[in-house]
Amino acid sequence: MIQSYKRKIDFQDKYDAIIIGSGMGSLTAAALLSKEGKKVLVLERHYVAGGFTHVFKRKGYEWDVGIHYIGEVQNEYSPIRKMFDYVSDKNLKWEDMGEVYDRIIIGNKTYDLVKGVENFKKKLVSYFPNESNAIEKYIQMVFDCNKSMKKFYMEKAFPSYISSLFGYFFRKKYLKYSSKTTYEVISSLTHNQQLIKVLTAQYGDYGLPPKQSSFAMHASVVKHYFRGGSFPIGGSSEIIKTINPVIENSKGKIVVRAEVKEIIIKNNKAIGVIMEDGKKFFSDLIISGVGVFNTYNKLISNELSVKYGFKNNLKSVRPSVAHGCLYIGLNGNSKDLKLPKNNLWIYPDDVDHDTSVSKYLDNQDSEFPLVYISFPSAKDPSWDSRYPGKSTIDVITLLPYESFAKWEGTSWKKRGDSYEKVKESISKRLLEHLFKQLPHLRKSVDHYELSSPLTTKNFVNYEKGELYGLDHTPTRFSQKFLRPKTPIKGLFLTGQDIVSAGVGGALFSGLITAAAITGINFMKKIYK
Repeated sequence: MIQSYKRKIDFQDKYDAIIIGSGMGSLTAAALLSKEGKKVLVLERHYVAGGFTHVFKRKGYEWDVGIHYIGEVQNEYSPIRKMFDYVSDKNLKWEDMGEVYDRIIIGNKTYDLVKGVENFKKKLVSYFPNESNAIEKYIQMVFDCNKSMKKFYMEKAFPSYISSLFGYFFRKKYLKYSSKTTYEVISSLTHNQQLIKVLTAQYGDYGLPPKQSSFAMHASVVKHYFRGGSFPIGGSSEIIKTINPVIENSKGKIVVRAEVKEIIIKNNKAIGVIMEDGKKFFSDLIISGVGVFNTYNKLISNELSVKYGFKNNLKSVRPSVAHGCLYIGLNGNSKDLKLPKNNLWIYPDDVDHDTSVSKYLDNQDSEFPLVYISFPSAKDPSWDSRYPGKSTIDVITLLPYESFAKWEGTSWKKRGDSYEKVKESISKRLLEHLFKQLPHLRKSVDHYELSSPLTTKNFVNYEKGELYGLDHTPTRFSQKFLRPKTPIKGLFLTGQDIVSAGVGGALFSGLITAAAITGINFMKKIYK
């Protein structure tokens, strides 16, 4: 059972590992170490565990805050499915979203992305019959990039001396793809700007438009969904529910409302943590899953952060995009309301993605550069039994943190009328995007509320309300400090910052971190 730090808990004098944060990377590392007999303490500052995999309930509804779909888990032999099965003891179940997983809407034109590589290709060619060769080459390049990814991430788990000798040869091929922008690569295959716009329409899954994002990140996301999309049955809270028993089986525990103030470092060694109330917990192994900015700017003294070069390292990366999500509750079940399982990606017609983002950042009264709509209650077959006669929708767009900076330092629900007016204005605009696509829903909306970048900062503790940790630019993957092992003995990192964006990236970061700590080839173990 997950316990609250505010209640009396029987803590051990010392743990085999202490993990800060309970996001997907932390949970995975905790589960893998637990399966090796380690007693792990996971400390989460929020009142609910799971990071972006948690849910919240309001007004008789439930919303998933971070997971809208996961790719490749339909295939029980895929690496991501094998990983989820291993850390959950096969108790986490998935529902296939069907043939169409994403629908791209550009102005008045619609393009369906369908599962299966051959089906995907045929569908695209039906929209762009003169671009068959370019589409073929594009798909092959996506696969080639992902093939080189395995060695790139494998190298991150190597001991320092092996990495210094042989690391370049493991990184070389992947860096060829990661060092170029998405637009740079795809525009070398085709000059058809509409095709480029469609191929890069999922950029919201990693936060950067094609002229700014690394092609390697793009290729990773695209390939991830080639086999379609799935949703966890019972909602994303099932992830923490199924992983927690694995941690408890080795006498570990997850504790919420447990904010770590500082990592204790003595003689170049991490030996424990100090909590906000001054209490100390000790371990020879400390794992931070709260991102490099939080770790190096907040949990380690400025003196040590400068000494080890962390402050300088952080200058080479930047936080990813912030967002807003409109959580909508409706009267009526998904079938009666004709809610689709597939997601909608909505874009302006007149300009490319980068120009659209630039125009919006210059003037937020201009058209949203993208609007993403997800229908979680339609994706989850258990929803109707849990919430009969109700449905939910998530509508997401980019919201720059700077637009909300004036309310920094204010408390949740206490930011005043001006803040609420801004949120209501954005909410109304997003609702109209929904009603344009599904006009019959206008009369069924029962409740809605908007999360802002300040909401993300408050609940997930990202300083600028960032959604994906670090920006996935062409230079991001060449940063050698983004790896599990730090220069401080006993201090390791996990989470999407050391791999890539999203739940899948964070999942594999946990594996890489656990491998770096133990020297175990977990994929070999998982595939036994």
